[in-house]
Formats: sequence, structure tokens, C-alpha cells
Amino acid sequence: MNKQKDMIFGLRPVIEAIETGKTFDKIFVQKGLQGELATELRQVARTHGLSLLSVPAEKLNRLTRKNHQGVVAFISPIEFADIDHIIDQCFAAGRNPLIVYLDRVTDVRNFGAIVRTAEGAGADAVMVPLKGAAQISGDAMKTSAGALSLVPVCRTTNPVAQLKNLQQSGLTLVACTEKTTQTIYEVPLHEPVVIIMGAEDSGIDPAILQLCDYRAAIPMRGRIGSLNVATATGIILYEALRQRLQAK
Repeated sequence: MNKQKDMIFGLRPVIEAIETGKTFDKIFVQKGLQGELATELRQVARTHGLSLLSVPAEKLNRLTRKNHQGVVAFISPIEFADIDHIIDQCFAAGRNPLIVYLDRVTDVRNFGAIVRTAEGAGADAVMVPLKGAAQISGDAMKTSAGALSLVPVCRTTNPVAQLKNLQQSGLTLVACTEKTTQTIYEVPLHEPVVIIMGAEDSGIDPAILQLCDYRAAIPMRGRIGSLNVATATGIILYEALRQRLQAK
């Protein structure tokens, strides 16, 4: 799916797409947009449980040079899943959930590569925030090598609240960060777990980091102090798989 095919713009086309039940990756609306159709768009989105992302006009103009009327939307090539339903299914099947939460990882190729590795390691789902997540585009689908059609992707509008809820449901929150002396080989990744990976430029949100039960670092012996987030996710996921195979 190319960029032109998964992008629609204009108030009436976006309203009609919502009403016909399209699944959206993101809907960007110009800040302060007024008018009868803008009001109708907000009402229709609310009725269908969709969130609108308020952005400056400059962002919309970068997305398309055509007359977007203050709204640009991207159709998702996948259906999003419900994380609570997935957790319930795992426990019902007698399986310890393995969830990956990507905190503000915005590079589509990193995202696609992570989902591909998550599928290979047997992760049950990848969870992302509604705001500040990579767009699930054709590039992401291609990089995932089909894994985006196999691994459930879940979105949350309130990451802190959702992670607290998962914690209360019995999942251990493990932050993969260099800001600790404990390594990934010293934390119980065979348990029901959410592995939390942060953005390469800013890491994990401090509010989320504070929630975590464990902080785990990947040991480094070279002069470069960090790894690409897709590479780091692969390393910790396969440590989780190793522990799970040993625990059987």
C-alpha cells in the first residue's frame, strides 16, 4: 500500500470514511479548525471511538500540497487489537503473556523490524501509544516481512494508565534501559511480562520508567554506548524466549 493510497484528506471524505467503518492509523486535524463540517467530523469521530490528533497547519501542508481543508487521515493496513482481550486469552490458554511496549518509537522501519522479531520470538502483542508512534504504512508492512499481519498491534491513549492496569493484572513491567547496573540476564522474563523499549533520542518516558518493576540493561563491551532500538528489542526478546524454553 503506497502513501497516496493510504492517505485521504478533506473534511467530507474523512467523515465518509469514518462512517463506512474504515480502520484509521491516524487522523490529523488542524489546530483551531472551525466550521459546521469540522464540528460534524468531531462528532462522528467521537461516535466511532476515534481520536483526532491536533496539529499545526504546517504539518498538514508537509503531508500534502492539495486542498486538505484542515484534515489528513491515514487508513491503517491492519486491524488494531484489544490488549486486555489478548492478556485474557493468554491466561486462559495457560500461557505467560509476552508483550512489547514501544514508547514513542517513531521510525517506521525500526517499528517493522521490531514486529518481525517479536513474531519470531513468540511475542503475544506489540503495544504503542496513539500519539508519538510510528505510522503503520506500506514501509512498515514491508520491513515487517508480513509479521504485521500476524502479531496483534494494540494502541493506548493513556500509556501510564494502561501499563498500571497490566501490572495489576499480574504482568511484570521491565524497562530496557542503560540507566541501571542490572542486566537483562538477571530479570525474570519468563514470567508474564511487558518489555518496554524507549525512543532512541529520548529513551523511556520518566513517568513510565518510575512504574517499572525492573530496569534491565544490555551489557556493552564496545566504545559505542547504545544500540539501535530494533536491535536492542531483538536481544531482550530472545533472552525472554531463552528463559521461557528453560522454564518448560
